[in-house]
Amino acid sequence: MARSGTLVRLAEPEDIPGLVELCLEARAESTVGSQLCTPDAELLASQLRAFSSSGEGRLLVAHHDGDMAGLILARLIGPGPFTDETTVHVEALFVGAQHRRRGVGHALLAELLTLADVAGARYVYAIPLPGARGMQRFLARLGFAPAAAHRVATVQTLQRRLASGRRGAGVAARTRGLEALIARRRASSRDDAATGEVAAESVRARVEISSPTAD
Repeated sequence: MARSGTLVRLAEPEDIPGLVELCLEARAESTVGSQLCTPDAELLASQLRAFSSSGEGRLLVAHHDGDMAGLILARLIGPGPFTDETTVHVEALFVGAQHRRRGVGHALLAELLTLADVAGARYVYAIPLPGARGMQRFLARLGFAPAAAHRVATVQTLQRRLASGRRGAGVAARTRGLEALIARRRASSRDDAATGEVAAESVRARVEISSPTAD
C-alpha cells in the first residue's frame, strides 16, 4: 500500500538488516528496552526470520521516500479449540524518529487491515509496552479500548478512523492552500494600494510644477 510517499508490504529476506536497526532504535527509545528485544543484532535477525517464517507471523515493513521507516509485527490467531474466529494480534508497531508525523503508522495499520480482511478477522488486539504513552495515545485515537493487558478495536472501527484521518489530512491541506491564497491576494492588494499612492503623488507633483505661480 502506498500513501503520501509511503510504501508498505510484507518483509522480504533482504529487509532484515534494516529491520534489525529499527528494532534496536525502538529498544534504545523505550524505558523498558529489555522487554522489547535483545540488544544482540545477530540474534535479533535470527528471531525476526523465525517470526516471519511461522505460519501465523506477519512482518510488515514501511518505506518512506525510499528509506525504511517503520514496521509491524503481528500474528493471525485462530480459529482454534476455543473459538471459531480469527483475530489479529499486534506485537510491535514502530516508526523511526525521523519519519514520524508523516502517516507511516496509519499506512502500516491500513495494510495490516487488508491482511485482516483476507483472513476474515473482526478484531485487532495490540499490546502497548508499559510506559509507551505515545503509542497508547495513538491507539486510543484510533478507537482501541482496554481489554485486559491488551487494547482491542474492530477492523471496521479502524477502517473508519483511518479513512477519516485521510479525509482530515486532505481538508487540512486544502485549508492551508486557501489561507495561503488569501494571504497572497492581501499582499497583492497592499502592493497595488502602495503603487497607487505613489502614482497619485507623482501626478500631484507634475501638476504643481506645470501650474503658473503668482508673483
